[in-house]
Amino acid sequence: MTDNITAGSPASDTSLPGDGYVGDPAVRAEWDNRYADRRQLWSGQPNGALVAEVAGLTPGRVLDVGCGEGADAVWLARGGWDVTALEVSGVALERAAGHARDAGVAVRWVHAALTEAALPPASFDLVSAQYPALLRTPDAAAERALLAAVAPGGVLLLVHHAGMDTQQAHDSGFDPADYVWPSMVAALLTDDWKVEVNEQRPRVAPDGGAGAHHTDDLVLRARRLR
Repeated sequence: MTDNITAGSPASDTSLPGDGYVGDPAVRAEWDNRYADRRQLWSGQPNGALVAEVAGLTPGRVLDVGCGEGADAVWLARGGWDVTALEVSGVALERAAGHARDAGVAVRWVHAALTEAALPPASFDLVSAQYPALLRTPDAAAERALLAAVAPGGVLLLVHHAGMDTQQAHDSGFDPADYVWPSMVAALLTDDWKVEVNEQRPRVAPDGGAGAHHTDDLVLRARRLR
């Protein structure tokens, strides 16, 4: 996630704006440390489910939630999308901005937690959240923020690792009950939405990168009707 979003078109360059992180500093520090431990955390290739689900969509405005090192954002920008990419880790964003510069594409970077970001409501033709680490709250703030960002006629695409939501808490401190899973978002969908995909299927995984050992995806694709 990066800096404060503006409603205009992406800047002609892909440099990061000044640091204006909005969110829990502890969450930022946790993810900064995770990225800093490795020169490259992810594969550098776009996520397979995103590639498959976006194939039939007309490029428009897209929000990439938890953009990491920017592979999805760069791929979308190359495909003609107007990309806003959100991430909590400044370390990841610096890498993402570098990849965008190398690719010669413009991306609007937002350094913020999803629930704290100043995102224009109902304005994205696609909201893509690929394996996001969204913290669960009693008021379902993250789930509602995902839905609120989608424009009428637009699509929410939420992809996660199958089976993680039913695991027991780990000794490492990871507890699935702390996080948002596709079923929680699906439960909030009203008649204003049409579920186009809600399934578990084999993961099309890029080679290498953290998470490559996961074999199946949960894919939720829902279109906002109004």
